[in-house]
Amino acid sequence: MIAVIQRVTSSSVMIDGLVKGQIKDGFLVLLGVCLADTGEDVEWLSKKILGLRVFGDEEGKMNRDLADIGGNILLISQFTLHASTKKGNRPSFIEAARPEQAVPVYEKMIEMLSEGLGKRIETGIFGADMKVSIENDGPVTIIIDSKNKK
Repeated sequence: MIAVIQRVTSSSVMIDGLVKGQIKDGFLVLLGVCLADTGEDVEWLSKKILGLRVFGDEEGKMNRDLADIGGNILLISQFTLHASTKKGNRPSFIEAARPEQAVPVYEKMIEMLSEGLGKRIETGIFGADMKVSIENDGPVTIIIDSKNKK
């Protein structure tokens, strides 16, 4: 499972011209589920996301996490994070999980992030054509792959 985490001052997702989710101050998380992902990956990655200390403290050092700042999460599914570009110019998505496998993993991530944060997180719609807007703060962008735990 790959997550691209962007620290944002605001972010929103539109589907068919309507705002589906929006946040202020927090993380936009783009999540790619691959064939080998399990519940263990969801648990590990959700804890990692919630524990990231990338928000400034009183000295301006990145020392605070989402809970410390009362931050929010906008979670967007993005199978293209598993693009293989080794051959040719057209990416292959063979490692990306199909919807029947990916949707339950995505839903479990929503549940774990909401529980860990203590409030509902915002989301897009799995598989929809989404327009995502962000105001990246910093910019701070972190990429985490659950296959690189050790």
